[in-house]
Amino acid sequence: MLDWTEITLRLGVATLAGAMIGLNRDLHGKPIGLKTLALVSLATAMLLVMVHSDEVKIVSDAGSRVIQGILTGIGFLGAGVIVHAERHFRVRGLTSAACTWLAACIGIVCGLGQWRLVITALIITFTVLTVGSRAERWLHKRLGGKVDAAQQAPPASSPD
Repeated sequence: MLDWTEITLRLGVATLAGAMIGLNRDLHGKPIGLKTLALVSLATAMLLVMVHSDEVKIVSDAGSRVIQGILTGIGFLGAGVIVHAERHFRVRGLTSAACTWLAACIGIVCGLGQWRLVITALIITFTVLTVGSRAERWLHKRLGGKVDAAQQAPPASSPD
């Protein structure tokens, strides 16, 4: 059984690595960023820690197929969150899609009774969601990333 320290280390490093990659993409003006890739990396690490834990040595072939089906289906649901466009055709909702996928992963891990993993993942998730936007803005200022049109202030309206 993995102890709290090992679980926190594995999930924390995965989250940090994903966040660093996301920050790089965000600084280069790409539509994916720190929070999104941090959450995706956390979700995948959580599943692998669960599969390789002593308590769940082997997930049966049928169980593996169920997990694959869930994650594929949730991927389509997440795509719907991203593609939804009201007035503008812009990529939006990536973090919401990542949260959807992460929630599915947490549900899988709950179903397998991996409570330490669930608690640690939830703490990291809410930390990323709470601090992530502020960290992105601060790092943008410090590192001088490209400014997205949505981040720019709207032009002042001129009197008619």
